[in-house]
Amino acid sequence: MDLSRVSTWIFDLDNTLYPSSADLFAQIDERMGRYIARLLGCDRAEAYRVQKAFFHEHGTTLRGLMDHHGVDPHEFLNYVHDVEMDVLEQDARVIDGIARLPGRKLVFTNGDTPYAGRVLDRLGLGAAFEAIHDIHATDYIPKPDPRAYTGLCEAYAIDPTTALFVEDMARNLKPAKAIGMTTVWVNNGSERGDHEACASYIDIEINDVGAWLADLHRELAA
Repeated sequence: MDLSRVSTWIFDLDNTLYPSSADLFAQIDERMGRYIARLLGCDRAEAYRVQKAFFHEHGTTLRGLMDHHGVDPHEFLNYVHDVEMDVLEQDARVIDGIARLPGRKLVFTNGDTPYAGRVLDRLGLGAAFEAIHDIHATDYIPKPDPRAYTGLCEAYAIDPTTALFVEDMARNLKPAKAIGMTTVWVNNGSERGDHEACASYIDIEINDVGAWLADLHRELAA
């Protein structure tokens, strides 16, 4: 595709700016399960079932816990994001590739800014983005709810027809495409990343962000 018109580059965070093989979410999943088991007074198997059901039905486990159990989002996020970052490694291709992108660069995540900042610092991307649009900024309405995308565009005066969104969860690209964004699916094996994948709202499919950025810069320079 001709991406010369793209002036705003939007990236998901987890399993997008780093490979899903890093498996950082294994730690987060474990802490979510522990939190839910304590909250509901159930065993870990039931906690896991509740966690995944909420994730699939509400977009995030947090949204389900808020709707059904009145959980405080700050408390929950502080607890589940208290994980070690040592599984993450810097990728020079990603660092250089993002730095060289022309225009604005933002992170759009269902996580929160403190956690996202830690991840970005670990990846060598701490100063790479103009802003992080997180779950607090969306008023706890997670991707793929269309309101999260329109809110992002309104908050940063983004013309979606000149924006590109990179994301590992295919279903999260559908609302982006609906408002005119160019969409890039990182098909790298993340959990249910291919759920509802459809060519009608995926413009570009890749499996490695670093390699794609390197190819992209060669095309932009041609």
